Amino acid sequence: MRYCAALMIILAILWGGCTTRKTNLKNIFRLNFSGGTLESLDPAFAKDLYIIWATHMIYNTLVETDDQLHIVPSLAHSWDISADKTLYTFHLRTDVYFQDNAAFPDGKGRKMTASDVQYSFERLTDPGTAATGAWIFHDHVCDTAPFRVVNDSTFQIRLSRPFPPILGMLSMAYCDIVPKEIVVRWGKDFRKHPCGTGPFLLGNWDEGNCINLLKNPHYWEHDSLGTRLPYLDGVTGSFTDSKAVEFLLFRQGKLDFINGLDGSFKDIVLTKSGDLKPEFSQKFDLQKHTYLNTEYIGFLVDTTNPIMTDAPTRNVLVRKAINYSIDRKKIARYFKNGTVFPATSGFIPAGMPGYDSTGKIGYTYDPEKAKLLLAAAGYPEGKGLHELKILVQDNYVDIVNFIVTELHDVGIPASIEVMQPNILKQQMSQSQAVCFRAQWIADYPDAETYLVVFNSKNPAPPNYTRFSNPDFDSGYYSCMLLEDSARWVQYRSLDSLVMSYSPVIPLFYEQLMHFTQKTVSGFRCNAMNVIDLKYVKVR
Repeated sequence: MRYCAALMIILAILWGGCTTRKTNLKNIFRLNFSGGTLESLDPAFAKDLYIIWATHMIYNTLVETDDQLHIVPSLAHSWDISADKTLYTFHLRTDVYFQDNAAFPDGKGRKMTASDVQYSFERLTDPGTAATGAWIFHDHVCDTAPFRVVNDSTFQIRLSRPFPPILGMLSMAYCDIVPKEIVVRWGKDFRKHPCGTGPFLLGNWDEGNCINLLKNPHYWEHDSLGTRLPYLDGVTGSFTDSKAVEFLLFRQGKLDFINGLDGSFKDIVLTKSGDLKPEFSQKFDLQKHTYLNTEYIGFLVDTTNPIMTDAPTRNVLVRKAINYSIDRKKIARYFKNGTVFPATSGFIPAGMPGYDSTGKIGYTYDPEKAKLLLAAAGYPEGKGLHELKILVQDNYVDIVNFIVTELHDVGIPASIEVMQPNILKQQMSQSQAVCFRAQWIADYPDAETYLVVFNSKNPAPPNYTRFSNPDFDSGYYSCMLLEDSARWVQYRSLDSLVMSYSPVIPLFYEQLMHFTQKTVSGFRCNAMNVIDLKYVKVR
């Protein structure tokens, strides 16, 4: 209790409420959650990027994904996999303690054990929790007793069948480890009373205004010289919804970091190759990283759906023609200032094991081939085709308008219909969207997270196109029996099979654009855009 009281005093001194101004303690990192709010700090509900960022600061998982997409130890220092690949045994660190909390005896954090891991995973899958991350273990772990405590430092997961991506899934924020007594103490209010084993602990949170995190003085990780992490004294976050305003605050020195850039500033700040213009390179730094995100146009391909009766895209040759009609390089250069990679190698994005670096899988810009395909489909020069209507959110209208123009150039009548994102997602989920703009961001560092989109046994989401192919399904399940390198080869074959039916038009593979002040060092992230502030210093 004395610690909690002291914490509040420190917070009052540091921030005096909610503010982003500099304090006497210079080692405070200031960022903005441009979504406008945080819905929760409960990792079981870490469904969007900003909740993931915040929970990653407060909690730990059994394993982590480093900046090279390798699975590395975290709360588990090592693990064993049985010969049949269905039993995973994790050996836990014995020096990890939960953050001090008033709900613990004397307010002092206790040691984390295997029972906490079991509780966290059982809570995640408990229907009573209604967690957005409940799908993590669905259809992967045994129906009975999938989580087992061997002893305080040994924990086991038993799978129903081999599924190698499980390790990557365990690095997701949904799988953060929480203490039962704190969750029970707060119930549904645990969302704003988090307690984990991570490098930072919650100071105060004025929802929609700001959040302040403090250094966890008992954090278990150290750097290579033995210095306890994190280096920062704290993190303060604002909730400015506008990306344009966010950039202006960054230019004024009121933020230390921003993720991405508002479209209205791209031509001002960046060259056409995606680098900082000279006048800005002296003012702040730009880090570019691979981002496991594929932006695409999707087609509903379930021809039994009445909505598809007159749809031009029910014909695979028409879908292929559309794929060849789009100049992805122009989109990357003129609409994205060279900050993305043209998606000419299938649905699996660049940077992911299983990506086709040969360029043999996807589609390049070839309008003459598009015209030949239209003629082969029975629509020479587009004659007889019904208009293709592309459903799109308002922030992607410029790119899709360009696509519509290119379709017109080869004889394909097309138009756009602008929708609110939630309405578009609803239509996609109900298989009422014949053609739609969408994106797929990796949940974990395995290409299976992209191929699962086309598994016919899956509903929408993730199978928004309702793609169904028995050869694909068979290959999908059989590749889970393979070792990594062989599995990645199989992934490429499956991606190639999907692209031969063209249920999607991959447009570009995203690239992360992180801007930091010159005073910031040690900033890290991985290809899922999970930021790591443990090594950050602010001069």
